[in-house]
Amino acid sequence: MRIFLAGATGALGRRLVPLLVSGGHQVTGTTRSAGKAAELRAAGVEPVVLDALDADAVKAAVVAAGPDVVVHQLTALAGPANLRKFDDYFAATNRLRTEGTDNLLAAAAAAGARRFVAQSFTGWTNERTGSVVKTEQDPLDPNPTAASRTTLAAVRHVEQTVTAADGIVLRYGGFYGPGTGLGTGGELLAMVRERKLPIVGGGTGMWSFVHIDDAVDATLLAIVGDQTGLFNIVDDEPAPVSDWLPYLAESIGAKLPWRVPAWLVRPLLGEHGVSLMTRSRGSSNAKAKRELGWAPAYPSWRIGFREGLG
Repeated sequence: MRIFLAGATGALGRRLVPLLVSGGHQVTGTTRSAGKAAELRAAGVEPVVLDALDADAVKAAVVAAGPDVVVHQLTALAGPANLRKFDDYFAATNRLRTEGTDNLLAAAAAAGARRFVAQSFTGWTNERTGSVVKTEQDPLDPNPTAASRTTLAAVRHVEQTVTAADGIVLRYGGFYGPGTGLGTGGELLAMVRERKLPIVGGGTGMWSFVHIDDAVDATLLAIVGDQTGLFNIVDDEPAPVSDWLPYLAESIGAKLPWRVPAWLVRPLLGEHGVSLMTRSRGSSNAKAKRELGWAPAYPSWRIGFREGLG
């Protein structure tokens, strides 16, 4: 197939490219950096240096590529999130999830692409009441923290517009593994090693993880398949912070994380940071396993943190 991959040099895109090329697909990949175009060309991809917020440029690039499938993996994140100013940290990514999504959808329609695959997220976006593990049938948080309202609205926009266009949205859990913040050399892993990521309160916030290569495998299944709608791409074991964070520290030979009361770190982490550590909900992967035929190679972070970080 002819595939237009927006965000080909990101954490997921970089690892998806070799699978697409080796599978015989003709791939056009975008990057914001002219310096990364050579990297894409060497990998067997036709590179396009593109500003995804320029609607005319996006349309021209997609129409020229003539893809069967458009894959939206655009983000603009760097370094650990500022939890107190969460929406500010995600501002550029939020524009890619709103304006960028609209531009790519319009371009895909103009090019006659038959399929659209988009990235989303699952975790803190879940409603923070009721069951501790949510499915795709459960609503996004109707009452998000003040610091995350714009970011959640951007996530909602991706999911609503892509599914309305009969596309498929992959809600990835927290990435770990090579090239991610929770991989060898990653910023978050360094924070754990330096005991800068504490267990807040009881550490009762539930998190769902996915190894980056398992997320890539799910994305490939979505590209070649015909399913539409929302799919949680997470491992089999949602877990509270009080379980996974000490285990991660032990796995990398670090000292156990500090335990601190929520009131003490609220000025530093803000309401959203405290919520992540104490009130967030996990996600179920049953639908992805059932309908996509996806099975993670790392079914639990317990295995992945030991064997798959680097």
